[in-house]
Amino acid sequence: MTSFFGSVFWLLVTLGVLVTFHEFGHYWVARRCGVKVLRFSVGFGNAIWSRIGRDGCEYRIAAIPLGGYVKMLDAREGVVPPQFRDQEFTGQPVWKRILIVLAGPGFNLIFTVAALWLMFMLGRPDTAPVVTAQPQSMAAAAGIRPGDRILSIGGRDVTTWSDSLDAVDNAMLDRSPLPLTVRDAAGTQRQLVLPLDKLPPGQTIDQYGTILGLELAPPPALAATVLPGQPAALGGMQAGDRILSIGGKPVPDYDAVGKLVRQDAVASPQLAIVVERNGKTIPLQVVAKHESLQGQPPNWVIGIGAQPPEAATLRYGPLRALREALVGTWHDLAQTFGMVGKMLGGEASPRNLSSVIGIAQIANATAQMGPAWFLWFLATVSLSLAVLNLLPIPILDGGHLLYYLIELLKGSPLSEQAMVIGQYIGFVLLFSLMGLVFYNDIHRLLLS
Repeated sequence: MTSFFGSVFWLLVTLGVLVTFHEFGHYWVARRCGVKVLRFSVGFGNAIWSRIGRDGCEYRIAAIPLGGYVKMLDAREGVVPPQFRDQEFTGQPVWKRILIVLAGPGFNLIFTVAALWLMFMLGRPDTAPVVTAQPQSMAAAAGIRPGDRILSIGGRDVTTWSDSLDAVDNAMLDRSPLPLTVRDAAGTQRQLVLPLDKLPPGQTIDQYGTILGLELAPPPALAATVLPGQPAALGGMQAGDRILSIGGKPVPDYDAVGKLVRQDAVASPQLAIVVERNGKTIPLQVVAKHESLQGQPPNWVIGIGAQPPEAATLRYGPLRALREALVGTWHDLAQTFGMVGKMLGGEASPRNLSSVIGIAQIANATAQMGPAWFLWFLATVSLSLAVLNLLPIPILDGGHLLYYLIELLKGSPLSEQAMVIGQYIGFVLLFSLMGLVFYNDIHRLLLS
C-alpha cells in the first residue's frame, strides 16, 4: 500500500505542477492581450479551495485533479456588460486568440527546457552503458559482445545507460537501421549497425526489446562483499575473490553464480567452489543455506554481494546545461510528433501509450530515485502534454487552433453549429483515447 499511496501523491504533485504551469500560460497571455479572465482553475468539478483576486478573477483548486482550465469573458456564454466588451474573448483579433491558445502548450515547452536545465546542473545519477546481448538476438547478430561500452548512437554521444536506452527505444519505433559506436574492454572501437528495419511493425517497445536483446552487462563473477557468519565466509571465501567455477561448471558472470548455486544446492547444499585470489586458484567447500531474504520466497544463498555497476552521472555547467536542455527538448519534440504520426499510420502500436496509472507508477519510482530523476520525469510528461494539446482534436488547444486557422483562411468564424459538432467529435475521440490508455495500463498490471 505504501507504493500505492506514494504513486497517488506523486501523481498529484506532477499534475498540480504541470497543469498549473499550462493554464498559467493561457492566463498570462490572455491578460497581456487585454482579455478579462473570470476563473483560473486547477482541476475540474466542485471547488475545494477558492478566492477572488483583486483583479476579479476567481482562483480555485477543484476536486478532480485531472486537468484544469482558464475561463475568460465570452459572449457565447452570456450577455457581456458594455464596459467589458473590449475585454471579451471572441471579439479579439484572431491572431490574439491564436496566441492565447498556443500559450498553454508553449508554457509546457518552457517548463520542459527549465526542468531539463535544472536536471543537468544537479546531475542525474545513472549507470555506464556497458552492455551485452542475449544469445541469438538481433543485437548479438549485429556484433554486440559482452562488456562493450556504447559511445554513440545514431551519431549522438551517450554517456549513460538511460540515454542509450531512450535513443534505442525511439529508434525501434522508427524501425530504421541504427548505427552504434562501441568500445570493447581492450579499448578497440567498432562501428556497428542494429538492423531495426527488420523489426515487425505494430508491436510494443517491450516486444521490440525482447527481439533486440540488448541489455546491461551483468557484474563480473566477483564476491565484492562476503557477509560474516554466512556460508561463503565460513567456507573461506574473501571479499574480492573471483569465482571461477561452481560444481565444476565455469562461471562467466555474477548472474551465473546465483543460478548455479540454486541449481546445485537442490542436489546437495555442499558446493565445490573454485576462486581466484591474488593470482592463485583456491578450491573451497561452501554449504549453501535455504532461507528467505527481505520478504522474498525462500532460496539457496551463500551470503555474497555483487560488484556495483559502474556509475555515470549526467552533469553540465549552466551554459552547457541550457544548450543540452534546448537540444534535448527539440529532439524529443520531433520524436514525439513522429511517434504520433507512426501510430496514426499503423506503423507503431498504440499499446505503447500510458494513462495516469502508468504515469503515477513512474512518478513514484523517479521520485524515489532523487530530484534530478523526478525533474527528468516532469520534463518528459510536460513535453507530452504540449504535444497532446496541440493535436487537432476539438476541445483540446489544437482543436481551437484549427478553428482559428480556418477562420483566417475563410475570413469569418466557423458557424456555431459546426463548432458544436466538432465538440462532440472531440469528446468521442478524447474518451476513446482515454479508454485505450487505461486498457493498456490495466492489461500491463494484470500481466505483471
